[in-house]
Amino acid sequence: MTTLAARAAAPLTALRRQTFAALSNPNYRRYVSGQAVSLVGTWMQSIAQSWLVLQLTGSATALGVVIALQTLPTLVLGPYAGVVADRFDKRRLMIGLQSGMGVLALLLGVLTITGTVTLWHVYVLAFLLGMNNCFENPARQSFILEMVGPDDLRNAVSLNSVLVNVARAVGPAIAGIVIALGGIGLCFLLNAVSFVAVVASLARLDVSRLSRSVPTPRAPGQLREGLAYVRRTPELAVPLLMMALVGCLAYEFQVVLPVFAQQTFAGDASTYGFLTAAMGVGAVVGGLYVAARGRTGLHALVVAATLFGLAMVATALAPNLPVALVGMGLIGAFSVAFLSTGNSTLQLAADPQMRGRVMALWAVAFLGSTPIGGPIAGVVVQSFGSRAGLMLGAVACLLAAALGSVVARRSRVGRAEVLR
Repeated sequence: MTTLAARAAAPLTALRRQTFAALSNPNYRRYVSGQAVSLVGTWMQSIAQSWLVLQLTGSATALGVVIALQTLPTLVLGPYAGVVADRFDKRRLMIGLQSGMGVLALLLGVLTITGTVTLWHVYVLAFLLGMNNCFENPARQSFILEMVGPDDLRNAVSLNSVLVNVARAVGPAIAGIVIALGGIGLCFLLNAVSFVAVVASLARLDVSRLSRSVPTPRAPGQLREGLAYVRRTPELAVPLLMMALVGCLAYEFQVVLPVFAQQTFAGDASTYGFLTAAMGVGAVVGGLYVAARGRTGLHALVVAATLFGLAMVATALAPNLPVALVGMGLIGAFSVAFLSTGNSTLQLAADPQMRGRVMALWAVAFLGSTPIGGPIAGVVVQSFGSRAGLMLGAVACLLAAALGSVVARRSRVGRAEVLR
């Protein structure tokens, strides 16, 4: 009986090991422990900041401007941030930048609690936070490969997405409670404290176990070199174009969802938190599936973009809040599949000496497009309602899927002609 039970359990044990393979790496476990705390705080601040702007202005357009300011540095300086990531020790760079983010959260918390915060304060601090994110993002993305190596990269990227979305589920729920009991400012202060965890985890990594890439020596033309490299490499250029389209118009949830909660369902901050949390729960499920069974490559990216778009259509048409919560769960699952697939595809296809610059362009496509898409989404929501904002994202996903499908089909045709 014991032997039969062991045989029956063997496939589940193998699946569990496959799903969480990257966690066998001690450095990755330390990194994840710090990120887990910090990301909950980050999502708390995201909810609190959006609700603060709505309280100060009541304007979806103002909310779009704040998000745009927070991502504008990535649009303008993102490619150069990749050059910096290739030149310097990524771990030390991350420690400095994460510390700066904690200081900014502390400042916003103090301003809010003392009642002196105004819209221009939020604008300035959002822009400064965006500057930190601009340089930290490519360093962090490319640092994962240095921790786990190529064999566990896709798994680590997927688990990182799961972590982000567990925080997306937990952070907004905590934020709703904290806002109700202690006010918006307390969310910012708790986020400031959370950065201590991630800085400590980075400082405690065993650097002897890292597969650090050789820093690229300073030289003229490195930014142009990186852009030219991507341009002549379709395996990199097409996923980046798809991400630019989807990132610009589909990932504007911080603009769309507060209004979706407030106007469409006559809700409050807790309703917004539930919608965001539902998306996070779905993303956890999707991320775990991708970690265990996911694929890389253009075809997998096209499938994920298509499902992402269809989920947004279904949510935009939801007749009531329970249906919308289910729709947000599907959006979360397919959005994380799209992100994880694209991220892994790029990192595995990129030359190690170019990886920082390639992942900086990924950040530009994902976050840097928001200064364009955020105000567009804000105007669409202000003029036509929050359902139209979701439909705008759905169209972007389906167009990106069509672009990738055309390129993939042409690539298959070209290979077939060569074989003839």
